[in-house]
Amino acid sequence: MSVARKIPATVVTGFLGAGKTTLIRHLMEQANGRRIALVINEFGDLGMDREILTGCGVQGCDGEETNIVELANGCICCTVADEFLPTMEKLVMGANPPDAIVIETSGLALPKPLVKAFQWPEIRSRVTVDGVVTVVDAHAVAGGRFADDPDAVQAQREADAALDHDNPLEEVFEDQLACADMVILNKADLLDEAGMDVLEQDLRARLRPGVKLVPAAFGKVEPAVLLGLDAAAEDDLDVRPSHHDTEDDHDHDDFDSFVVEFGPVDDLDAFEARLHAAIAGHDILRVKGFLDVPGKAARHLVQAVGPRIDRWYDRPWKPEEHRRSHLVVIGLHGLDEAAVAEAIRSGLTAPAA
Repeated sequence: MSVARKIPATVVTGFLGAGKTTLIRHLMEQANGRRIALVINEFGDLGMDREILTGCGVQGCDGEETNIVELANGCICCTVADEFLPTMEKLVMGANPPDAIVIETSGLALPKPLVKAFQWPEIRSRVTVDGVVTVVDAHAVAGGRFADDPDAVQAQREADAALDHDNPLEEVFEDQLACADMVILNKADLLDEAGMDVLEQDLRARLRPGVKLVPAAFGKVEPAVLLGLDAAAEDDLDVRPSHHDTEDDHDHDDFDSFVVEFGPVDDLDAFEARLHAAIAGHDILRVKGFLDVPGKAARHLVQAVGPRIDRWYDRPWKPEEHRRSHLVVIGLHGLDEAAVAEAIRSGLTAPAA
């Protein structure tokens, strides 16, 4: 008797704003009839990545079929038993299982606990981790966004011995690299050749031997590159080290996330200037959401990581859809929600009822 082929699952991980959703959107555009199920995990109060994907206009990711599953009740690596495993069982045990599964983790997730879940008997016989793909914001990492400054840390220690100097952002980033089978250097177009060489040397020192580095712009990577890695990552967890190997789970209390809602935005340039000021003034890590622009039939998508803001009209508002402006804001614990909301809403009307 022939052995049934396991469904390959690709785990797409990467820090906030690296371009995971853009990568997956491009993958769906190039699926060429392959039935790919998407499992999306979002850290925060509002599942924005699903909205971005369902607005892509590509057949098969319009949200009307059952191939997009959103897990929005907590970080996927902390809710494996409660949410992830039942979802996987439902996908693979159905009468018409997908050809492949792509799992997008939140930017704050540790990939290793998720990969470990594929050892559970309920799914091990039906699914394998084809590969862990870590998406890196090449420009941000080259600029040292997640790199510790030893001199600055020492100065802080001398100034206040009670401070905790652990860097949760660096730990998450290193865990995502350590688990990778492939690293996508997204936004590589923002670096020159010399900058890319330095970045690749730095990353190779953190990666396991044999892990491939693939430069990309706007998440455009061919499916033949991303899929079919045949890594069976669930079988070699011992060579994928984590800062949290001795812990049952990890603590997301290091980060805060909230939604800011407001009314229509008439002046996009003025709004972007206020958002820049809010990000700089409060050290916001990530902003994403949609704006209601009067006189425009389409909603306006906003994506920001650090000081960089991208925005565009992504799809028309649906006839039954309530037009509203709302942003998800993510930052380190202690972010002043009221002050951030006031900075973003300044000069705008209150949210429509």
